[in-house]
Amino acid sequence: MAVTLFLFIFPIIYSLFISFTNLSLLHFFKYQYVGLKNYLIIFKYGYFTELLKNTLIWTMGSLVIMMGLGFAIALVLNQSDLKGKSIFYAILILPWTFPAFISILIWQGLWVDPYGMMNRLILPMLHLPKVNAMTSTRDAWIELFVTNAWLSFPYFMTVFYAAMQSIPKELYEIADLDGASVFKKFNSITLPMLRKTVVFVFITSFVFTWNNFYPIYILTGGGPGISTETFIVYAYQEAFSYSNYALRAAWSIISTIFVLILAVIVIKYTGILETYM
Repeated sequence: MAVTLFLFIFPIIYSLFISFTNLSLLHFFKYQYVGLKNYLIIFKYGYFTELLKNTLIWTMGSLVIMMGLGFAIALVLNQSDLKGKSIFYAILILPWTFPAFISILIWQGLWVDPYGMMNRLILPMLHLPKVNAMTSTRDAWIELFVTNAWLSFPYFMTVFYAAMQSIPKELYEIADLDGASVFKKFNSITLPMLRKTVVFVFITSFVFTWNNFYPIYILTGGGPGISTETFIVYAYQEAFSYSNYALRAAWSIISTIFVLILAVIVIKYTGILETYM
């Protein structure tokens, strides 16, 4: 407990402290207290509204796609008459077995226009327009969402599939005797029994996706311009591209505050705590 609290609380307190200073490469050893100057800079010159919008688009867009895809595949795998289920499951879980950093680098090569496999073969084969994240904001978001969905859907598929397997089969057998339709069984049995799992997955994945750094930084770098830049990516660039550690800390604190606020809103207005009581 002591080690965990230290590793969790100390970085936050230290980041909060240096966010009120002018710590940078220029003032690395002799930094001074500057009060709220860094926060005023962020809200006045720091593209705050744009980055907040991008972060929300990235988080909610990714969650809808990843959870929806994982849930749909889990429903298919959960069919009792599906032949070769173990083979399909082994193939579908493969993206999860590779290191995410390496996978993103591979996807970066796949998306390169016009030589990458996506634009050269796959998208034309599907009669879809080519994607160029260097020049189009829409294409950049498509590239990010598709790549992140491929990286993440096995996790959601596995969690939802395991939860579906735990639902007593007797409930479906009784529903069949009563003549319930597939939709009725899904709405009356599957969804209610999966409520706890969906809540758990949504909360944990929301926080993780909000702070997910690698896909955006590697694939688009926040571009074109700052059209796909999020809080965490911009904070990283402030620290390691511009060596402004105090401003980076201020961005991180603001991002943390937003996560806490959104978590409180979700807990209060969705009644998720009652699910576990």
